[in-house]
Amino acid sequence: MARKIKVPNHIKKWHDRTETKRLEETKSKRRFFLIVCEGEKTEPNYFESLKDDLPKGVIDVCDFKIVGAGNNTTSLVNKAMVLRTDLQMQTNRTIDKMWIVFDRDSFTAQSFNSAIQTCTADRPDVDCAWTNEAFELWYRLHFHFYNTGISRKQYQDLIEGNFQRQGLNDYKYKKNSTEMFTLLETYGSLEDAIRNAANLEKIYQGQHNYATQNPCTMVHKLVAELFSLERIILEENAK
Repeated sequence: MARKIKVPNHIKKWHDRTETKRLEETKSKRRFFLIVCEGEKTEPNYFESLKDDLPKGVIDVCDFKIVGAGNNTTSLVNKAMVLRTDLQMQTNRTIDKMWIVFDRDSFTAQSFNSAIQTCTADRPDVDCAWTNEAFELWYRLHFHFYNTGISRKQYQDLIEGNFQRQGLNDYKYKKNSTEMFTLLETYGSLEDAIRNAANLEKIYQGQHNYATQNPCTMVHKLVAELFSLERIILEENAK
């Protein structure tokens, strides 16, 4: 049996101090993200799956709390603010960034615009990943750039066609699927989706009537931040 080596006491104390300092520094660098979604299943399921694929080290310095709120656009923003306050009190920690995820769907233009303006009004720690018209646009952009406004049902048909052309002959879109992120990662391209969404955003640059920006999505900004892929957006904006 190998002889156990006795570590000198002064070396052990130095190691303990170093390890304690390292843990404290890591803790101080941790960022806490709160993602509040309008949908109760579709968007939360996507982001929950996304967490498992974040680059090595990201999950060590970021915590995520994903909530499906099930409210319309205006009340969702108000509820998200309350959720953040409650969560900070419960956990005794600061939420560094809150993202609110919602679609235009059938909400009025005034409600949709108001929700976006409320999120982005001088709040560097709050942002919104809105989509006009439906979250499925983000899925579609993993395969192609698309700048024609269509219905949610049409997006579902196109998504099915994208996967079927990739070899999933019997694929049928399931709205609340827990596998969507994995499927898109396998058969589509996350980086292409970010590029395509950034190019869609450029079309409406300088416009503030978000309800008329169809199709358009800001989901790419949230995903790029989580994966540290903001460079792709900067590259597209520079073109």
